[in-house]
Amino acid sequence: MAVAAPSASPLAPLASFAAAFELKSAALTLVAVVLKTTDLAELSQALDERFGDAPDLFDNDPVAIDLSFVREAAEPIDFAALTAMLRGHRMLPVAVKGGSAQQLEDARAAGLAEGHGSAAAPAPRVPRPAHPVDAAAVAAATEVEPEVVVAAMPPTRAALIVDKPLRSGQRVYAKGADLIVLAVVSFGAEVIADGNIHVYAPLRGRALAGALGDTDARIFTTCMEPQLLSIAGIYRTTETELPAAVLGKPAQVRLAGEKLVVEPLKSD
Repeated sequence: MAVAAPSASPLAPLASFAAAFELKSAALTLVAVVLKTTDLAELSQALDERFGDAPDLFDNDPVAIDLSFVREAAEPIDFAALTAMLRGHRMLPVAVKGGSAQQLEDARAAGLAEGHGSAAAPAPRVPRPAHPVDAAAVAAATEVEPEVVVAAMPPTRAALIVDKPLRSGQRVYAKGADLIVLAVVSFGAEVIADGNIHVYAPLRGRALAGALGDTDARIFTTCMEPQLLSIAGIYRTTETELPAAVLGKPAQVRLAGEKLVVEPLKSD
């Protein structure tokens, strides 16, 4: 009598799937391109002005398009043209967030995912007293006691160290890090960092700190003779002569509003 072959176990396909891949939760940190206009011609010009001098700033990095400032705009956004424009600057748009329902629908039709911002942090819980408290005493204490503000520590940032002179035509980019240069940055050389830039030698070339928009970034050097200075896209060239108090001397550069401030480094 013939015996029928046993049917394949329904669990076999699941076992082969498990051997081939796994599904796990993951979180990615993306740079957000915050749109302030729906005029793509204006945006293209602004991108060229901001990143034209640093074409290697992005390396096909994934970015999210933040539509919060233009969600009420009446003009539709051509997301196909927008994504092509960003790819031209070596950005890889993968998601949008903060837009209107129509904008999000148009973005999804263009192949972009809908991103979601992180939820707001819950308000701190105030412990209830175990025993009745004199309200007048509490009010008096509140008027006298100073408010204590605990500032969050900034995230730890790596540093790229360069210990050789940089000649004209050479460029160093500290991606996601501070940049520390221990030798001269010659005229025509370029140093770029997402964080701060420290040059413990003459700075005679171009220095661009806070390249991805960090307005708290600074530039430090023991001899300030730059060809160009920039923090978070705000530029200053040699067309604006530096004052004698900082030219050729230890100095730092910081951003105050929309203006670069170059000031001496004080030793005391």
